Amino acid sequence: MFSATSTIRKAEDSVPQSSHPVARGRPKLAIITEIIAPYRIPIFNALAKRRGLDLHVVFLSENDPALRSWRVYKEEIEFQYNVLPSWRQRIGQHNILINRAVARTLSAIAPDVVLCGGYNYPASWQAAYWAKRHNVPFLLWSESTALDNRRASVEIEFLKKRFLDMCDAFVVPGASAAGYLRALRASPRIFQAPNAVNTDFFSKRAADIRQGKLRPQIGGLLPSRFFLFVGRIVGAKGIFELLAAYERMHSEIRREVGLVLAGDGEDRPEAMVRASAIAPGDIRFTGFMHREELAELYTLAEALILPTHSDTWGMVVNEAMACGLPVIVTHVAGCASDLVEDGWNGILIRPHDPSELAAAMMSVAGASDARSQMAARGLKRIKAYSPAAWAEGVARAVASVCPERI
Repeated sequence: MFSATSTIRKAEDSVPQSSHPVARGRPKLAIITEIIAPYRIPIFNALAKRRGLDLHVVFLSENDPALRSWRVYKEEIEFQYNVLPSWRQRIGQHNILINRAVARTLSAIAPDVVLCGGYNYPASWQAAYWAKRHNVPFLLWSESTALDNRRASVEIEFLKKRFLDMCDAFVVPGASAAGYLRALRASPRIFQAPNAVNTDFFSKRAADIRQGKLRPQIGGLLPSRFFLFVGRIVGAKGIFELLAAYERMHSEIRREVGLVLAGDGEDRPEAMVRASAIAPGDIRFTGFMHREELAELYTLAEALILPTHSDTWGMVVNEAMACGLPVIVTHVAGCASDLVEDGWNGILIRPHDPSELAAAMMSVAGASDARSQMAARGLKRIKAYSPAAWAEGVARAVASVCPERI
């Protein structure tokens, strides 16, 4: 185990620094977040390039291999960072992550502002108390919504409200998260930093495949036409409703259009058994796929389907739209109110309703012109949900708590 100080020094020695020199008086922002997720690297890179901030990211863990098999793209990191010593254990549905040296690390960084991604880890509370002791503005990066059914007991909700009371301002990805904070009567200083992926990567890769500049690597292993689900293969993502909806589609459509589920999870064996009983039809499970493979899947699919029961956002919707794909999404997904306009660039449905989902799938499968129009509109909309737009939102939040330093 590295000490906090040695870990910071290692990160600063090995990570490319911003091309802009650190200006005297420029506020230093410390972001505390869970893991080095591939979709977070582009937004942190964009923030590090801003002249008005000095960024340092503190990760609570490098990865969470028990839940996701994400590749860690360290070679793409362009910001200062370090990974805290940690201990992780999963007990049932609960994810326990304990970190050492939180306060020592923050003292070594000496930030002017702390932005914490969430409130469900002990490190989040340690960071909040450190900020209060040192009179440092403390911001919460919150994605929870009123429709998120992962909200817990009265006791947990009380602790959540206590945590919110320690925050000086908030950063949210969209309208649903902002509305939830207002309902909790949190600080009125709420700033939107739209959730973003590397839209340039996905849109360019999709364009190259369509134009024949890039040869598909897995296309021959897929149905010629298919609907696509990307995510964990667990009941909470709505996979069993998706299988039921596919079975309810007209048999003629199932003969022409398959279903591909990309991902892994504890319910995959049961899902495969149920899928094997559906005929006619072509249902395939690809297992976990990295972003390069996902870009190909998005490009070749008819539509992305996210039938989730509850989701703070749904980053796969961003990725699919960036690849020019229409989307079918339950209205409880956090991204729905921001990204999806029903009938315009996708279709919004209720969760737990296979009949409604089947009708949406059949309407998309049978209308190629409408499908193309929805895809084009989605591609245009997602351009506003860029890493640079996220960085701008965070910069506004920082300026609100230390305006004299910007």
